[in-house]
Amino acid sequence: MQTCDCIEPQWHNEVLMQYQNLSDIMIAFAYFFIALELLYFSTRSKISSYTRVLMLFGAFILLCGATHFLNLWTASNHSINVAKMMAVTKLSTAIVSCVTALMLVEIIPDFLSLKRHEVILKRKAEELDTEKCLIIREEESARNVRMLTRDIRSTLDKRTILETTLTELGRILDLAECALWMPSQRTLSMELTHSLNSLLCFGYCVPIHVPIVSEIFNSAEAIRIPHTCPLAKIRYDVRTDYPPQIVAVRVPLLKHSNFEFYDGPELVTECYAIMVLILPLNGLRRWHRHELELVEVAADQVAVALSHAEILEDSMRASNQIMEQNLALESARKEAEIEIQAYTDFITVMCHEMMTPMHAVIILSSLLLETELTPDQRFLMVTIQKNCNLLSVLIDDVLDISRLYDGSIELDTSIFSVHDMFVEGMNLVKPIASAKKLSVDLNLDKDLPVSAIGDRKCLMHVFLHIIGNAIKFTKEGRISVEASIATPEYLELCRTPGFSPMQSDSYFYLLVQVTDSGQGITSEDLLRVFTKFLEYQRESPHDRGHPGLGLAICKRFVKLMGGHIWIRSDGLGKGTTVTFIVRLGVCESSMEETVQRG
Repeated sequence: MQTCDCIEPQWHNEVLMQYQNLSDIMIAFAYFFIALELLYFSTRSKISSYTRVLMLFGAFILLCGATHFLNLWTASNHSINVAKMMAVTKLSTAIVSCVTALMLVEIIPDFLSLKRHEVILKRKAEELDTEKCLIIREEESARNVRMLTRDIRSTLDKRTILETTLTELGRILDLAECALWMPSQRTLSMELTHSLNSLLCFGYCVPIHVPIVSEIFNSAEAIRIPHTCPLAKIRYDVRTDYPPQIVAVRVPLLKHSNFEFYDGPELVTECYAIMVLILPLNGLRRWHRHELELVEVAADQVAVALSHAEILEDSMRASNQIMEQNLALESARKEAEIEIQAYTDFITVMCHEMMTPMHAVIILSSLLLETELTPDQRFLMVTIQKNCNLLSVLIDDVLDISRLYDGSIELDTSIFSVHDMFVEGMNLVKPIASAKKLSVDLNLDKDLPVSAIGDRKCLMHVFLHIIGNAIKFTKEGRISVEASIATPEYLELCRTPGFSPMQSDSYFYLLVQVTDSGQGITSEDLLRVFTKFLEYQRESPHDRGHPGLGLAICKRFVKLMGGHIWIRSDGLGKGTTVTFIVRLGVCESSMEETVQRG
């Protein structure tokens, strides 16, 4: 076999063989290491669908490394076995490489789809970034709402609430203008009352019947309004070619009615204010949903804060009115006390001044009666003495009445005969009743004690006045007086806020009813019958009369004795029944006499 000697070899054959062998060794070890890495990756990877391809590719790499490794022996003289092994290795490499190539054809579409998955993942990542930005904006909006709510509710002054709201909204939303239009009931218009940077004067009005105003009132959400709207003309420097976006939202003004101190005020929505918000005047910004929600929440919070401030102002106003009324009542009470004291002092002085000459007349008349007088002279002196004694008793009664009204009178309690008191009273009024041809009956219950402990004079005064009125206002018929002990059941029926009887063994309640067949009293007069100097209607103008101070004094005496008095009448011409209850102390001897009498 001839060799080519066209090119002179520069290196010796031995050196070339050494470099070739070294390269084969390095390539073989690299292939073996790559095969091990693919084997490790296929066993650890969770991508089970590509495990077979990875194993074939690893086998292909391993066989390639084996061929390079066998080249170490085939580069020089070698045996037939080495040649056979080399042929088998290359044949296996060829088969495995063909199978691997065919398997790669099947998975090429999957690898091409990875690009599409990458695009989808990028889109998902962008959507997540957008959602993250929205969440951040919502959190920031919620934080701004909390801060704004705290600032608004930190005061109950209406002016401070509105100014704080406009300032904070302008800062948070970076507004060019934020203004508030309040309703004017006097002129039926919306009046500009608060603004951040308005070039208009406060008090500028827009008619309330403008369509855009009605549209805002009818919407619970913030709505966009054009820059040509009258409500938006709070800035003259708005550009017409690039106008800013403007929104308006209603602010409910909660008014209260029927303010009660215990039940609280009843809130009713009567009208609305309008808040107008203008973005920067360059026209580049746009309103976002979360910003509009912030504006709507701020409007609701302002409405609540204003309602609380309104309630506080009204409660303070009501408190001031009550204080003024209390001061007026206190002043009136002091004036009344002064008048009563002056009246009492006047009555006391007059009575004492009258008693001095009265006693002198009584003494002189008594001395004259001891001398020798003619029958006519004696009759005149006796009459003078009786009248003077009667006038003295009347003066004492006037003193008692004056003490009764100023609260200084006290009951003069003692043991007295209840039966004798009623009999004595009846004997005093019977002559008057006989003169009018009236029948007067006295019925004393058998259980009524003979004696009791109490103020006999006070009780007699009440009894005589009531039966005297019955005789006075009865033309014909009869008058009956019934006296008994009030039963517990009857006392419960008579219980009123001012009369709360309590049962005890140390006292009892005397029940007295005086019934006449006289003219009766109308239902209207029954409500005022215990008023001082009341004049109530009778059947004819000639029958008009009044009890003067009598019934009013009787009511005071009865109340002083721990009792209650009332009048019942079915109307004019149907008679009258006066009932009073007084508390009297129990007398032991009287109880024994009652038991023996029973």
